[in-house]
Amino acid sequence: MSGAHHDHLVLDDVTICYRRRPAVHHVSCALPCGSLVALVGPNGAGKSTLLAGILGWLPLTTGRIVWNGHELRGRPQFVGWLGQRRQQHGSFPIDVASVVAMGRYGQVGWWRGFTADDRTAVTQAMATMGIAHLADRAFHELSGGEQQRVLLARALAGGAEVLLLDEPLTGLDAVAVRDVLERLQAWVRGGRLVLLVLHDLAIVRAWCPYTVLLRRELIAAGPTATVLTEAQLARCYGRRFVEGGAAHG
Repeated sequence: MSGAHHDHLVLDDVTICYRRRPAVHHVSCALPCGSLVALVGPNGAGKSTLLAGILGWLPLTTGRIVWNGHELRGRPQFVGWLGQRRQQHGSFPIDVASVVAMGRYGQVGWWRGFTADDRTAVTQAMATMGIAHLADRAFHELSGGEQQRVLLARALAGGAEVLLLDEPLTGLDAVAVRDVLERLQAWVRGGRLVLLVLHDLAIVRAWCPYTVLLRRELIAAGPTATVLTEAQLARCYGRRFVEGGAAHG
């Protein structure tokens, strides 16, 4: 791609193969910082694979990923991640502050003691997600929305500038969805980036100014209103999806 994108996460001709087959195929786009960016597409479209490639968990077959003018490879501390919610951690008796502190281990390693900086990062992450008052509570006693905010705080505690979230709103009620999105919106204002895999197009339109529409290849990327058109959704999901007026993919 031409031009310098110092305030973007740039995917430049990214191909990622999974079991030798291309799961993401020659994707190029620049995702703007300071905003919530939706990653949208049908099941099997390569969304989770793309996140894994950005994280460096899967090698790139072609292309590169650039953050603020530097290749992301080998710089994982800039990227935080939260995977899809499975059954939460049972009744394992761990408190909220300890869960959030796990986000620092990528920085400090398991063998080194916590410093004042580590404690500050944990405190700030809990404040950002509005869970400081829950620090001593057992994680398994929390509501689904509270648990998700704890896990987001864990991702933030590592000092990430880019946050990759794979279906972070699944199973949350409308109040919790709004709360999580408002907190993420506030967090990105300092020039950070949140890339969310989302299925509910009404949420995408309401909260994400920028959208990437993916079906292994890039269907479209840009301002949400220009990306989520009937024609492009039909290309991505098939004509029946659009005719049915579905808001979920």
